[in-house]
Amino acid sequence: MTAELVRGQNHLLPDTRLEIRVSAGTPVVAGAGLADEHGKVAGSEWVAHPGSPRLPGVEVSRQAAADHRLAVDLEALPAAVHRVTVLLALPAGTGGPGSFGAVAAPFVAVTGLDGTEIASYTITGLDTESAVVALELYRRQGVWKVRAVGQGYAGGLAAMLHDQGLDRAADLATAIQDAVARGVDRSVAAPPPRTADVDRLRHGAPLAPTAPPGPANAQPPQPPQPSEPARPPVGDQPSAGATPPANPAPSTGPARPAGPIDYTHPRRRTTAPPPPPPAAPPTSPGTPSAPVAGDATGWSMEERLYNQVWGMFEDLARATAAYRSAVDFAESRMDQELDRVLSDPRSRIGSAGDAARAAARAKCEELTARAREGLDRDLAQLAAESEVVEPALPVAFARWDNPVWHAYRVPMEIPMALRLGDLHLAESPELRIPMLIRLPLERGLWVDAGRRGSGAAGLLDEGRLRRLALDTAVAHAARLLAVYPPGDFTVHVIDPAGSAAAALAPLTESGVLAAPPATGPGGVATVLSRLTRRVDLVQMAVRGGAAADALPPDLDTAEQLLIVNDFPHGFDDRAVTQLRYLADEGPAVGVHLLMVADREDASAYGPVLDPLWRSLLRVTPVPDDHLADPWVGHAWTYEPPLVPPGSRILHDVLGRVADARRSWRR
Repeated sequence: MTAELVRGQNHLLPDTRLEIRVSAGTPVVAGAGLADEHGKVAGSEWVAHPGSPRLPGVEVSRQAAADHRLAVDLEALPAAVHRVTVLLALPAGTGGPGSFGAVAAPFVAVTGLDGTEIASYTITGLDTESAVVALELYRRQGVWKVRAVGQGYAGGLAAMLHDQGLDRAADLATAIQDAVARGVDRSVAAPPPRTADVDRLRHGAPLAPTAPPGPANAQPPQPPQPSEPARPPVGDQPSAGATPPANPAPSTGPARPAGPIDYTHPRRRTTAPPPPPPAAPPTSPGTPSAPVAGDATGWSMEERLYNQVWGMFEDLARATAAYRSAVDFAESRMDQELDRVLSDPRSRIGSAGDAARAAARAKCEELTARAREGLDRDLAQLAAESEVVEPALPVAFARWDNPVWHAYRVPMEIPMALRLGDLHLAESPELRIPMLIRLPLERGLWVDAGRRGSGAAGLLDEGRLRRLALDTAVAHAARLLAVYPPGDFTVHVIDPAGSAAAALAPLTESGVLAAPPATGPGGVATVLSRLTRRVDLVQMAVRGGAAADALPPDLDTAEQLLIVNDFPHGFDDRAVTQLRYLADEGPAVGVHLLMVADREDASAYGPVLDPLWRSLLRVTPVPDDHLADPWVGHAWTYEPPLVPPGSRILHDVLGRVADARRSWRR
């Protein structure tokens, strides 16, 4: 029976091999300090944290996450260790909540390796604290117990570490936050919501200086936690009971809109969507139903397919997490049984010892095989669903080799999401899940042209890798152009040395660019000044409650994408400052970056550009397992959406986009 602890209460631990599970509802940093009988941690080397996750007897997560599993082996701890303190802190500089009082109370549970819960503790009463000692495992008279602590620190991680007895607590806190920041650079997070004022500026609703709170301004839902059975809900929606609006009429020319402009998706709802269509009946009792494309909830088939893809992503994450947990348990149990054999001199050698070791390994293999059977069963079901869903995806969600692109027509409204590539895990490399991002973009993109940190990129020569990075950027830009109505999306290119002419040919030859690629310092300065001016003017219009017709007649109010090649070559300090400004302020008013760069090339600027890279979603031109999932701790392998070799589909699509833009301008 689980002991539900309150602050200060303790409970006997029946096992020495344990898991400590943390659920916080928001990404937190988890660590563990090894202390003596007085509760003092001897030095920073006795604190397990994301930058140094393993210590004798303790292992913690390598990144901030909403859910953690900390492994503890009390028998493997050094003899001088009498306490293991579990530490939680909110990551700094990530845009998340600044105190535990702004989030749900963290929940901590101590379990056995088989998942049986021994004791649990909900940390209540926190307010301005951004760090907390959750609980401690301590040894008294040879017996280990757990105590609920719940001591919070408004001074944050440094104050908490100082209270643990560390002399250089501030240095260690900085090192931990730096390690967390490196993990955030690699992670995919839900985008921030647009401000209500900018939302109304795009589609004609009256502007007000401020917007009252309510469903229309609600934060978009976060990705579901692994424990939640429901699939992810859809995004922002209008008031309850609203009738879905008709599709907007196509534009007839380049005339400026009479009313204000809105940058939000025009078809998001707040009322409950209709239920999914009924699934096909199972072929026989006990077998799963045949998969059906669009069996998730949603207002339209597009929305149902979007939610279904999210559900497939979630199901694969959970199935793989369960398999990895089962394998870890099997291996831990084998290690425990082998340790027991080796600790007894009578069974350490001879036939009895060999038999015990063979039995332990056989049991481990049996448990692993049983876990793999369950995973294979889940993978087979997901693969069957993927075979049904993939051909049914609309253009914005489809791969370039999907026949739907051959029937492409320029749309009259933007879709709710765009496919940015594919994702898969090491246990199932053949099962690809579409990586969909919501539109309009809330975060710029960075196509990494560097070779460091990627095994696949390291095998390519520098010239080949840079060309692949440019091809990836062109493919992303072409997709964005293809899913927007004529005149609603404008692309600019900065190519300081003019070295990307061959890769940019699909964009330049089709005529879809706003102007030829800018070259040289003068061209760089001109494009950045124009886009900076646009951001400034739209921001002022939003703050002043002005309508679109109050903006200068030469201002392009369409969504803007700036492709930057070979950064920072050709950029002076002023240009770098403008680029950072566009990365920070541009997305809220429809100006987005698509960087093609090697971060190491910009190392001369030091930490000045760190906020720039963090504001962008990093993608790679070759398959790479760099996308971290903070909800279950997976590292997803990302595959870019490159056009099949020899295919003309990208040129054909861009040609149709260019024709539609020319007709729209007439």
